[in-house]
Amino acid sequence: MEQRIIPKKLRGTVTVPPSKSQAHRAVIAACLAGGITEVTNIAFSQDILATTQAMVAFGATVKVNGSTLTVSGAFPEPEENAVIDCSESGSTLRFLIPLAWISGKKTTFTGRGRLMQRPLDPYFALCDSEGIHYERTEQTVSFCGKLKGGTYRLPGNISSQFITGLLFALPLLKADSVIELTTEVESVGYIQMTLDVLKAFGISVTHDNYQTYHIPGNQSYKPHDITVEGDYSQAAFYLCANAMGSQVEVLGLNPESSQGDREIVSIIKRFGSPLSGITIDASQIPDLVPVLAVLSTQAEGTTIVANAARLRIKESDRLATTTDMLRRLGADITEEEDALIIRGKTPLTGGTIDSVNDHRIAMAAAIAATVASGEVTVLGSECVAKSYGNFWQDYFALQN
Repeated sequence: MEQRIIPKKLRGTVTVPPSKSQAHRAVIAACLAGGITEVTNIAFSQDILATTQAMVAFGATVKVNGSTLTVSGAFPEPEENAVIDCSESGSTLRFLIPLAWISGKKTTFTGRGRLMQRPLDPYFALCDSEGIHYERTEQTVSFCGKLKGGTYRLPGNISSQFITGLLFALPLLKADSVIELTTEVESVGYIQMTLDVLKAFGISVTHDNYQTYHIPGNQSYKPHDITVEGDYSQAAFYLCANAMGSQVEVLGLNPESSQGDREIVSIIKRFGSPLSGITIDASQIPDLVPVLAVLSTQAEGTTIVANAARLRIKESDRLATTTDMLRRLGADITEEEDALIIRGKTPLTGGTIDSVNDHRIAMAAAIAATVASGEVTVLGSECVAKSYGNFWQDYFALQN
């Protein structure tokens, strides 16, 4: 499917979708809690559906009423030889693998797109040290073996999702556990969001500057009704459009949120008015890079997006696909091994953009269209359903 966009500034009011990152965590915790929990303000993107259905396979009962989930939680106990479909959700896959190790039963995870090409090496290393058997094919990964309490060492600079996965599972073991990171940690905001959700559901975890985590064993998740807050990573598209001349009132955000992508507010302030090039450290906010690159094209001088190597292992190689998108629209952008260099101010032209099935590339292209001189066509535009199913409806409503 394609979307053709006549360039126009956006004006009006929009309520951003609930935080996908918080929703993943809230659904998992609710499904592990013995008792009844309501999770409200849920948007059923493809990723959240994948996590919800996976937790049902782990033994939870879930009822859907509009944007509310009523969950009857259970100790994670998949059927023997269960197959868990993670769709294209890296969060679903990495969060739930350690839960599969709780029962020790053989469990197979499958997915689509680039999901099974995304790194799982930290988990494989733990499997090797703990005697958990695993097999990987092009579209599946299977595990058979039981997790035990102890000390787990893993890198903190590949993805915080591995840390979150262990934080969900380790409290359920009888023995105490420790997670030690062997490198500097990235995406601290996402880890804090996990810790906040764990605390809300009665799980105790302490940490030493996010490098070492102490997890008492023999804990249990307690029911806790929770409302998912608005998503800063989705709000970022409209906030960047505003910095380029649109006038969108963005509703539903918590100004005190622990979401790492709340950093978008301070980054836009750093660009100033009029916009001027800055250096952006992408290590903690990788999902913001495509739309920040769009914003950078409209800033005088040079903007450098540094420490961005992890973008190569997202739904697409986002350093390459962001570069391709902006070059097709006339931007002056250079792709390096772990960085983007954008020289502005560049007048953007119209053109055809291939989203390469990456929701953030498609939405960033739509924001670029607000300052383009000609029509922009986005191919594969349906990919926004991965995180923001109503994006195009909201976007075109703001053009009217």
